[in-house]
Amino acid sequence: MTDPSTSTDAFVRRHVGPRPQDQQAMLERLGHSSLESLMQAAVPGAIRSERSLQLPPAQSETQALATLRGLAERNRPGVSMIGLGYHPTTTPAVVRRNVLEDPSWYTAYTPYQPEISQGRLEALLNFQTMVADLTGLTTANSSLLDEGTAAAEAMTLVRRASRGKDLRPIVVDTRLLPQTLAVIRTRAEALGIALLDVDLGTDPLPDDVAGSILAYPASDGAVTDPSDVIAATHAAGGLAVVVADLLGLVLLRSPGSMGADVVVGSSQRFGVPMFYGGPHAGFMAVRDGLERHLPGRLVGVSVDSAGRPAYRLALQTREQHIRREKATSNICTAQVLLAVAASMYAVYHGPDGLRRIAQHVSTMARRLATGLVDGGVEVTHEAFFDTIVTRVPGEASAVVARARAAGVHLRLVDADHVGVSTSENTTAEHLDLVWRAFGVGAPGDGDSPGTAGLPEALLRGEQILAHPVFHEHRSETQMLRYLRTLSDRDYALDRGMIPLGSCTMKLNATTEMEPISWPGFADLHPFVPAEDAAGMIELVETLESRLAEVTGYAAVSVQPNAGSQGELAGLLAIRAWHRSNGDEARDVCLIPSSAHGTNAASAVMAGMRVVIVKATEAGEVDLDDLREQCETHAADLSAIMVTYPSTHGVYEHGIGELCDIVHEHGGQVYVDGANLNALLGHAEPGRFGGDVSHLNLHKTFCIPHGGGGPGVGPVGVAEHLVPFLPSHPMHPRPQHREGIGAISAAPYGSAGILPIPFAYMAMMGADGLTEATSVAVLSANYVAARLDDAFGVLYAGEHGLVAHECILDVRPLTKATGISVDDIAKRLIDYGFHAPTMSFPVAGTLMVEPTESEDLAELDRFCDAMLAIRAEVDELSAGAWPVDDNPLVNAPHAGRELLDWQHPYPVALGVFPTGATQDKYWPPVGRVDQAYGDRNLACSCPPLEAFA
Repeated sequence: MTDPSTSTDAFVRRHVGPRPQDQQAMLERLGHSSLESLMQAAVPGAIRSERSLQLPPAQSETQALATLRGLAERNRPGVSMIGLGYHPTTTPAVVRRNVLEDPSWYTAYTPYQPEISQGRLEALLNFQTMVADLTGLTTANSSLLDEGTAAAEAMTLVRRASRGKDLRPIVVDTRLLPQTLAVIRTRAEALGIALLDVDLGTDPLPDDVAGSILAYPASDGAVTDPSDVIAATHAAGGLAVVVADLLGLVLLRSPGSMGADVVVGSSQRFGVPMFYGGPHAGFMAVRDGLERHLPGRLVGVSVDSAGRPAYRLALQTREQHIRREKATSNICTAQVLLAVAASMYAVYHGPDGLRRIAQHVSTMARRLATGLVDGGVEVTHEAFFDTIVTRVPGEASAVVARARAAGVHLRLVDADHVGVSTSENTTAEHLDLVWRAFGVGAPGDGDSPGTAGLPEALLRGEQILAHPVFHEHRSETQMLRYLRTLSDRDYALDRGMIPLGSCTMKLNATTEMEPISWPGFADLHPFVPAEDAAGMIELVETLESRLAEVTGYAAVSVQPNAGSQGELAGLLAIRAWHRSNGDEARDVCLIPSSAHGTNAASAVMAGMRVVIVKATEAGEVDLDDLREQCETHAADLSAIMVTYPSTHGVYEHGIGELCDIVHEHGGQVYVDGANLNALLGHAEPGRFGGDVSHLNLHKTFCIPHGGGGPGVGPVGVAEHLVPFLPSHPMHPRPQHREGIGAISAAPYGSAGILPIPFAYMAMMGADGLTEATSVAVLSANYVAARLDDAFGVLYAGEHGLVAHECILDVRPLTKATGISVDDIAKRLIDYGFHAPTMSFPVAGTLMVEPTESEDLAELDRFCDAMLAIRAEVDELSAGAWPVDDNPLVNAPHAGRELLDWQHPYPVALGVFPTGATQDKYWPPVGRVDQAYGDRNLACSCPPLEAFA
């Protein structure tokens, strides 16, 4: 393979961990002379690409930053007063620098290993407590993707809570934000849920409904009492969902106090930049009795092996990798990093600070309305929090244009109406610019009639944020130390390797991360005129075209803001294509038994029926069973969802035949892109038979996992499916406003983090991307070769090679000794590692994916740790220690155990198994009792005395 650059400063040399001489040593271990030789042996010839990727030459880091800065400078964020769920906000600098821009937070993985995730779990528990307090409900989850998808999830919760038997329509308030309505409608249409559109501010609730979804406040800013609608919903035997403004709830009566069953919304204005639409943490809170129906993450409190409180993810049996098509939660449906930032905004300001901010917003809106009314402009609603709509017959466009010329973005509602929203950043100067745009002067001294703002009857009386965590960190010194304390409790990529199979935890380079905080990207409202977002739109469209090039598809949409949403978008495209051909009966989705757990639930959400295809003993799709299933379902086959390389980490040679079989029977082939890091530059799913794929930009393309979100899950499609890519009613490109519907709330989803993959692809170039894949495969095979004798690699392809990951079989050890994958995973913490993926896709195994970014020394450190643990298992089986008191079952060993060591093995073996005492990672808690936590569900901040 040609070196992408002769310069030692080429970015590929920074991104790829093993040095050339290390790569050669690894290749020799495997019996290969070069990366080309290895990849020719590993990747089936039938799918191997013979063409070079058509990408621009690799840029240096300096060049890439200059390109991005040029794009950012072409955006004109101005003063955003558009509203519609996106508001300017000030991220406290201490939070921006020490959370959003800190690798100890953004490079962490989903907290499945709670012992090494206590810091971010506490931050998420703060988020849940904040949301529960403000909504007035008992249990909140630890984030969803955005407000639109949160409202759609609430709709499905209403149906799920009735065990799916209540097929009556659900009422949706036409005063919801337009993008929220769009996402709800997309999901409802796929699931066959009947919706009734009703203006719940003026019209009564129909009698026979399963539930209602109402706005508080409305999209036009009107604040009306939702109590009657909630009561009417309950009288009909339904559930009431309220879509609320979280900052508004600081001053307004909580929906929970008025009887709401579910409350959803976005936490964006709690210190998270607008980011041209995302990422932002949505939220959901529920009343007692509905917590087990909550989608997404739920953090709870349990105890560790010493009986002390410890945090963990609760009720994981709801998740899609476990319950598949019957799941209520999804490992992709979270925005952890942004939820942490929002929670820390509340910690930083406390209840008094939040009240000051909310009162400022309300006061600015009232002053704005007063000036307009004094100037003879009609304001359509008397009661409002932050948004007013004015009636200016025939003059709306002119008003918006004058404001834009002055640097202020207003909302053009229609030819006769203009919307204006205030925020914590609104100043008197901004109000003056708006008044001038309307042609009026500043108001008089007193409030004019009709500008009272918040109605007295709806003012909040309940206490908020009473927990000490929201009162203790007023100085920046205290805040900084709190953030550092939490991050020190966690294990992220800044500490060491996270060898998670199927998750691709690779380098998130600082150069890639830096531009996302630039004002030209971060401060951009998603609904500014297209010409004011010209740089961002060019970035998005360039990225989409480059992703299409490397995957072999005709077009890509970046709108899906998680892998789960990309799966849904791809399946909806297939469904729409079949229907366009008159094939409405094609609704069967074939899913191999080894597939990602998210696949089955996504198929159900797309209105499809799941049929499982068997796997062979080698872990590959059973082509004979596939033929049989295709013949059985020849008349109703819609698609197959197949992960390639397989979920077992193998390049299956039958993938081409699989595609042919499905196509022959009228179906479409969905190639799950979760494992694209083993294909990039060597094979293109759009060219070897795939019709559609989603891509995980938080895997192959370097967007950081952020502790369990953000992510981006673009969908790529073949030519015939291009008309069925996601649309959006407010898309900056008019041709994309009509179609299958909105998948995410913003037209480009989580656009704010797209500079990361843009920079990665620009700096790597075609040769660099190809080399990264080759080294990822090399590293996985090196690990497999070193550990095969000790554990056994469960599956391998032709020539005994794996793809980018390998599965280590712990089951024989468990059968012989009782030591489980959990014991090995927890013991790895003592050795300074995050565990590989446990019991997926095969129970009792560990799936290891080292990626291309880990150097040889780190690979060897991991292999040495695994071999040392295997030796400990052998010692245990030889009788060295009791089966219930040994280094494995007691792992991990928290530091406090040193105060009273009671084990039959030396302290040094327990806590310093590598012999090194410097720079040791100390888990803050012992092994967490998951079952205890699920039996004693507690999902808000415990009192401090619990830790005494």
